Amino acid sequence: MTANGDTGAATRTASAPVGRTDSGLHSARRVLKLEAEGIEALDAALGDRFVDALDLLIAAKGRVIVTGMGKSGHVARKIAATFASTGTPAQFVHPGEASHGDLGMIVPADVVLALSNSGETSELRDLLEYTRRFGIPLIAITGRAHSTLDEMADVTLLLPATPEACPMGLAPTTSTTVSLALGDALAVALLERKGFSSDDFHVLHPGGRLGQSLLRVSDLMHEGDSVPVCGTDMAMAEAIPYMTAKSFGCIGVIDDEGRLAGVVTDGDLRRHMENGLLNRTAGDVMTVDPKTIRPQALAAEALALMNRHSITGLFVVDDGRPVGIIHIHDCLRAGLA
Repeated sequence: MTANGDTGAATRTASAPVGRTDSGLHSARRVLKLEAEGIEALDAALGDRFVDALDLLIAAKGRVIVTGMGKSGHVARKIAATFASTGTPAQFVHPGEASHGDLGMIVPADVVLALSNSGETSELRDLLEYTRRFGIPLIAITGRAHSTLDEMADVTLLLPATPEACPMGLAPTTSTTVSLALGDALAVALLERKGFSSDDFHVLHPGGRLGQSLLRVSDLMHEGDSVPVCGTDMAMAEAIPYMTAKSFGCIGVIDDEGRLAGVVTDGDLRRHMENGLLNRTAGDVMTVDPKTIRPQALAAEALALMNRHSITGLFVVDDGRPVGIIHIHDCLRAGLA
């Protein structure tokens, strides 16, 4: 048995828990507790300076330039990405590269958000002096009052004095978590102030699951001549070939005012086959009060409605008038399954 390795594998699996302690879990819980306490302390400290920072950000005619070095730089990149994805144009500029030409990326219409827990990051100096020289608003996120960054900034968002989760107090942990949370708070507060909507969000997130979940019926529906509609008095002998040519398996029946009075589906054709179908009108055969949907509805809502009622298509109506049609295949092609 040992030769084929089965017993060895079983022994390794069985012996894995031997000598195991919960020291890893204890460390993890300590880290999470300290970082949570840091965010709670930040919450308690927020005040007028946060509002002042928002005022500077929303007044900027250009972009938000976010910068930082080392771990603060990684956090700054994420904050810039969050701003950009929620309607506030933003860009990360590396402070080291800024000193070698990338200062040209920053213009007076911008506002700079600089991160440094110590407030004394030497690589930031040229960029900070550039903002002072050209009157570019500067917002600081730092953990030290009266530091160089604090003294140079127009508005300083001071991080609470909370211990790093690193047991040596050296690796940026709590401070970076709190900085990231503060960046999220700024981005979301700006989003709400600007009235940034889910439609705006979809424009900036056309791909992936987020983009799919925010698709509107109007994004997928067929319009114009593609929409199969006829009057109530159209003979079924004429309506059936027209319905077949449109390939939706149904035809909308409109009244004299152009409002959707009913629909004729493949099922209606089968139900009326023995009742002189070809000699009847669309108004005679139609199903009244059909299921419809608004152009502004989410496409996911249309898919759910079709699944719930076991139908394959919905007429899209505006003020009772058909303006389009959406088929279940349109939803599936868009990845809404």
